[in-house]
Amino acid sequence: ATRAHVVAVEVDRGLAEKLHAEFAATPNVQIICGDALEKEPREWIRAAAPTRAADDFQVVANLPYYITSALLRHFLEATIKPRRIVVTVQREVAERMIAQPPQMSLLALSVQYFAQPRLVRRIAAGAFYPRPTVASAVVRLDVLDPPRGTPEQTQQFFEIARAGFSGRRKQLRNSLARVFAADQVADRALARAGIAPTRRAETLALHEWQALARARANLAVPADSKAVPWN
Repeated sequence: ATRAHVVAVEVDRGLAEKLHAEFAATPNVQIICGDALEKEPREWIRAAAPTRAADDFQVVANLPYYITSALLRHFLEATIKPRRIVVTVQREVAERMIAQPPQMSLLALSVQYFAQPRLVRRIAAGAFYPRPTVASAVVRLDVLDPPRGTPEQTQQFFEIARAGFSGRRKQLRNSLARVFAADQVADRALARAGIAPTRRAETLALHEWQALARARANLAVPADSKAVPWN
């Protein structure tokens, strides 16, 4: 069987040097000292192995908990996306990623727009050294191919989603007023999508957000390009 080619990106220089020494005799493992957020995943592969194809790859990582959302967004919004992502994250974050209504969040919606998430296993804090203060979990994300929408449709989808979640516990009619330019336009879009204006963002399923994005496109409402982090 063909061995997998592993490109490991480690931001800690000391640890990267130790890993490089440990795997020096393993030709299919290459260690790069760098920040994974600085380049798209396939660019790291190209930098480490210029002769290898970089369009079919998987990401496996123990993510730093304080930048989990930023890294997931970086991987899932890449021009060439990984086929699969398997990551260890804080257990609370893992549960939020797989949540369904009425516990949806912008993180859950964002992950589920791009991939099918599955909680693989929970990991007790005692499995790590030094022992962290929180429990962890392994999550597998099977990235959708083809994606749910074109780049333009995806941008429009997230403009609405970010607006919807911008006011925690607000009714959708109020949260969406800015992105729809007026309350009455928001009401029209919600009506077209079959969504009551008094509902709250965390109660909507993915398909309802998609219906709302289509309704907005049909109403030809100008785009709002303001970006908000996944949270």
